[in-house]
Amino acid sequence: MERKAVAAYVKDHPFLFVIEDGRVAEIHPIGSKKDTCVVGEIYIGKVKKVLPNIQAAFIEIRPGMECYCALSDAKQGFFTCKAGKKPLCVGDELVVQVKKEAAGTKQPAVTANISLQGAYCILSLTDQALGVSAKIEKKKREEIRTWLSECADTSFGIIVRTNAAALTKEELLLDIRKQEQSFQTLLDKAKTRTCFTCLKKAGFPGSAALLGLNEETLTSLIVEDPNLYESFRSYLESERPKLLDRLMRYEDALLPLHKLYSLEKELERALSEKIWMKSGAYLVIQPTEALTVIDVNSGKAIAGKNEQYLNINLEAAKEAAHQIRLRNLSGIILIDFINLSGEDERKALLSAMRAAVASDSVKTDVIDITKLELMEITRRKANVPLSEAVRKAGTKK
Repeated sequence: MERKAVAAYVKDHPFLFVIEDGRVAEIHPIGSKKDTCVVGEIYIGKVKKVLPNIQAAFIEIRPGMECYCALSDAKQGFFTCKAGKKPLCVGDELVVQVKKEAAGTKQPAVTANISLQGAYCILSLTDQALGVSAKIEKKKREEIRTWLSECADTSFGIIVRTNAAALTKEELLLDIRKQEQSFQTLLDKAKTRTCFTCLKKAGFPGSAALLGLNEETLTSLIVEDPNLYESFRSYLESERPKLLDRLMRYEDALLPLHKLYSLEKELERALSEKIWMKSGAYLVIQPTEALTVIDVNSGKAIAGKNEQYLNINLEAAKEAAHQIRLRNLSGIILIDFINLSGEDERKALLSAMRAAVASDSVKTDVIDITKLELMEITRRKANVPLSEAVRKAGTKK
């Protein structure tokens, strides 16, 4: 698979587009409005309310900005000021990290189990597990587990990411020790700072999008804007040096990068409700507060026989998987296919969908097809959906 990343301005805002085999697979707005909190930022917050009946607390991280926090995520936190003897009390000040950005009517969510994410590993404060990405080949995964035995004395939890598969033992352990030192420095800093201090900003706006890119499969990172190029170069020099040789500056003034790859049309399509497929059939994608519904319609496709319906459904499964990843949809997803008949068709469709979501770096589970012939899918929440991210970025329509 040929995978490249393209950073360009579309509608006066920078985006990072991940292109796989000539098709846009992911879209990441770079940066957001200044008045929003961003996933990964770390603050010293103050507990404003504790609600045992819903097992939640509300923690203020900026004056007037209260965030939801599950009690299970707060009681074992790093406290800078304790107001009472209970595990969590109103007035307590503790270090929290933005877990989810505000979406719709929902407030941002934070957790006291703060973590630092690097290209090769994730360190967490209260989760003491030592783990390795399941996407790493089994033999290599077991080898890395033996390497981690040298980190048994650590006070942090460690998860080794997929990118670490190409590292030597020395390189991985050096990266872990570097992360540990950064983490301890942050905690020491928290002891001397006042409430509402931002201990860690989101950093270079494009870094979050780059973290999920596999170094082994990324062929090029193309950037057009000179200032954006310098930002990427500085970030890669300090955090991802192995990607530096793939960073390229695009300088054709006659054919801008967004025109070369039709990025404006790709963005508009990723935000539209209706998606046409080659067969003439189409999908209607409708996110709601509780779940996302995808309806498959035969449209202009020639249908009538069971075999024709199955072919449309198989095409729709592949396109639905693509759109779920492209739009960063998460939570519960229901897909209403057309004219399912027989157990064999259901099995074929489930198998096709599971194969289609396998390339998604975000955990996606294809559950089953219900008695109402709705396919059930769940996808881990990883940041906000693309539509919400675009709105927060302040992109012009």
